[in-house]
Formats: sequence, structure tokens, C-alpha cells
Amino acid sequence: MTIRFDGRVAIVTGAGNGLGREHALALARKGAKVVVNDLGGARDGTGGSATAAESVVAEIEAMGGEAMANAASVTDYDAVQKMVADAMAKWGRIDILINNAGVLRDKTFGKMEIEDFKFVMDVHLMGSVNCTKAVWEIMKAQNYGRIVLTTSSSGLFGNFGQSNYGAAKMAMVGLMQTLSIEGAKNDIRINCLAPTAATRMTEDLGARLDLDTLRPGLVTPGVMFLVSDEAPTRAILNAGAGNFERTYVTYTKGVYVGDREDAAEQVAKRWAEISDRTGEIVPESGAAQGMNEIQSAMAAKGQG
Repeated sequence: MTIRFDGRVAIVTGAGNGLGREHALALARKGAKVVVNDLGGARDGTGGSATAAESVVAEIEAMGGEAMANAASVTDYDAVQKMVADAMAKWGRIDILINNAGVLRDKTFGKMEIEDFKFVMDVHLMGSVNCTKAVWEIMKAQNYGRIVLTTSSSGLFGNFGQSNYGAAKMAMVGLMQTLSIEGAKNDIRINCLAPTAATRMTEDLGARLDLDTLRPGLVTPGVMFLVSDEAPTRAILNAGAGNFERTYVTYTKGVYVGDREDAAEQVAKRWAEISDRTGEIVPESGAAQGMNEIQSAMAAKGQG
């Protein structure tokens, strides 16, 4: 199988540098027309300039590809809608959206200003929501769409000093879980990427990172699969240093405690059994938890 995007139109947010730039260039090499979106701000989200996006567009055009620059903030829904309208006016369709734009405002939770928490949530979560909402009906009408939401190990597993970033990144998984169900009948496939790469977002860790081993371009092949015709849906793909793994949200078999006077004590007593991962499953939807619990309760009462 050769992955190509001839005739496809893609939007990549935060595409002026790092991972987004690599995603945009790879899409263009494989034939896609690309909207290169980048606010051009600092790592903490301050400032703004179209220069970064325009530079990537120039690279794409130099290789014979088609691209357009856009400097909208993903937090501005009106500006995002205009970006989508401009792409539709120019190319008539939108097939791929890679939500990559992000910011960092790291501090321990106790020292963090609430505005810094809200801003990081706004850029990562609402920025992804804004862009996805702006293309959703277009993709439904086409009966085709490929969307990537950028999550992070900081959200999946936690990271000191990143409560805002981690909360926003785990929200990507919840968004993916539901949108993948709602988009299925129109062939809109939605996946999460959890990248590890040396970019300006991780430059404070520079002394601890092997910059060549963790170069952003080693993540991008996984993204190309996630937005291809043969893409999966509802997957969390971890990628870094040329390695690719998957993270799953799983559910243990658990135990039935029931309605008893010492129920809380039973939960404490049987915690190891409740936590036993033998036979764990990946539910098809959130409703599966309730169904499993009801079935377990009925079986325990001899009704199943």
C-alpha cells in the first residue's frame, strides 16, 4: 500500500514549526493541498505573526506543491470559520484536519494562576473543538473525513508541573471517543496522536533529550497513516524516535459488592481484586460500563 493524498485538501494547525511543519510538508510531498495555519506566537501563546506559516508555504511551493498560509488563532471561532471558508473557496473540499496547535504555561498547580490554566485549556481543547466543528458538516456532506487530535503522555499518564496541559490533552481522548462514534456513518475517522519529539515545546528539556533521535519528522509517518484512506478510527497512537505504540483505555472485570452495610469496607478489602487487569476489555462505548455492571449484578443475584 502506498499512501498518497492526491486530490485531498488538508488543514494543519500550528504548522509553522516543529511537528506541524513536518506534517504539512509530508502531506504536500504526498500530493495534498495544504492550509498551513500558525498564529506565529511564542511558546506561551503570546504575540503573533504570519511569517512562520508563510515560510512553510514557500517550502511547499518550492517543491511544486499547493498551499496557503493562515494566521488565525484556533481560539477564535470566527477566524477559524473564515480559514475553512477560504480553503473551500480555493479548493472546494476539506478532507483532513490535523489539530496540532498548542501552548505551554507550566507551573505546579499550587503556583499556577487560574488564567494560565484556562488559556491552555482554551488553546488545546477549544482550539481543537473550533477547528473540528468548522469542518464537521463539510466532511459529513462529503462522506469522508480524517481528523487527528494531538494528545500527550502528560495527559495519558501525568507529568509534574503540567496539570493544565495534561487536563487539556486528556480531553482530546474524550473528544475522540465520542466523535468517532458520531462520525462513523459518514466515514469520518478520528484518532489521537501522542508524540514525543524535540521541538520548541520541549526545549527546556534540551540537555536531557537526544535531539536527533527525537526529531519531529520521525513522528509524522504515523500521522500520515492516521489521515490516509486506510486509517483506523478511535485509536491513540504513541510515536517518538521512530517507534510507534498504542495506548488503550481499558476496563477491568471488577467485582460485585452490592448493597450491604459494609460496602465501602468491601471495596477497600477487595481493591486488589478490583484492580486485577486479567481479562480487561476495551469498551466499544461509555454505555458498555453500565451494561457490564448491570449484567454482573444480575449474575451475582442469580438472575443472569
